[in-house]
Amino acid sequence: MNDMNNMNDSIVVIGGGHAAAQLCSGLAAAGLGAQVHLVCEETELPYHRPPLSKAYLKNPAETLQPLRSAAWYAEAGITVYLADAAVAINTTTRSVRLHSGRELAYTQLVLATGTRARRLPHLPYNLANVATLHSAADAQRLRTLLGTLLDTGQPLTVLGGGFIGLEIAATARALGATVTVLESAPRLLMRSVSPELSEHVLHTHRASGITIHLSVSVGHFEVADNRLARLTVDGQPHPVGLLVLGIGAVPEHTLASAAGLVCNNGIVVDGCMRTSHPHILAIGDCTSFPETHSGRRLRLESVQNANDQARTAVTTLTTPTGNATPYTALPWFWSEQGALRLQMAGLIPHPPYHAEAAEQATRHRRPGATPASFSVLHYLGDKLVCVESVNAPLDHMAARKLLETAKSPALALACDPATPLKNLL
Repeated sequence: MNDMNNMNDSIVVIGGGHAAAQLCSGLAAAGLGAQVHLVCEETELPYHRPPLSKAYLKNPAETLQPLRSAAWYAEAGITVYLADAAVAINTTTRSVRLHSGRELAYTQLVLATGTRARRLPHLPYNLANVATLHSAADAQRLRTLLGTLLDTGQPLTVLGGGFIGLEIAATARALGATVTVLESAPRLLMRSVSPELSEHVLHTHRASGITIHLSVSVGHFEVADNRLARLTVDGQPHPVGLLVLGIGAVPEHTLASAAGLVCNNGIVVDGCMRTSHPHILAIGDCTSFPETHSGRRLRLESVQNANDQARTAVTTLTTPTGNATPYTALPWFWSEQGALRLQMAGLIPHPPYHAEAAEQATRHRRPGATPASFSVLHYLGDKLVCVESVNAPLDHMAARKLLETAKSPALALACDPATPLKNLL
């Protein structure tokens, strides 16, 4: 099939996540919906992904939550290609070839290809009791596997103490599973949060009944009948009922690399989301971009980042060349892990986010309304650069406003629990 002659001034968007959906929404609002062609590898329209590790796993009756309905895409004039992955980009003819053989011409191309779950290269692929969680299909499979696990009383092992691993561990524990988390680093969430927050998360999960081992070395894998029977942890055998790999994600830039775009820990873009090719943009988790608050080139994996970069891409696509507004949004994140609601505004001042962190960084723990509620304020010199909040949503909202407006509360006030952060605005 060939649509090359029917797509004048077309904008082809490759991706099925939050970034792609937000871009479609912005382009439709700008009156460009009829020019947009959305290419999705999955069978579903773009959907909310955070619930996959929480409510979706807990409840067999829980369904996917589309970000926009099929009727909305139709009314906006957006053409959607489901279960038809893009397999090649031809930058000379400005066309994209899909798995079905269809050729889509583009005036502008936007890559919102996201990430893929990291796997262990020495562990056989597609074992019956090894799972990752990245897509709806992954979540459906994991939900089934967890059901079988609970029925048989077998243990769950989560490899990785990052956000996704801990969210799955907390969900499974709430369902009654026996859960063990294995983390190679000396603390949980080491690359993402402060030592204070790591310690609180560790204590809370252990108190809920989750077994957590830190600084471990995972070695030999014993496979039988297409199942992982056991693995070795610090040289000792560890039986496996179900193993979930929560060891991070890698940017999906296969198409971009093959097309000759510059990639380095993601698709390299400028502040306006433009790649090294003049007619191709990239947004979301797959991008390496210049982050203005830290002054560093980063790759972030968050819904906020995906949505805000999509908004920037809309302005780039709809503004005359040279007048586009660069991406300057404040990074913020959140994670729900059982009774824990973690919210972070800004970036913790440590490498690679802040090269000068070792000399200038200080942090101050600010008590909250309950023993399980507090915030950690991070400073570079006298400048507030990040606030981590635990079960303190009002602190988080105030922190975002403080950081977005470049206000910096005095250290004494910031650490005084009698002074709400919102009073400092």
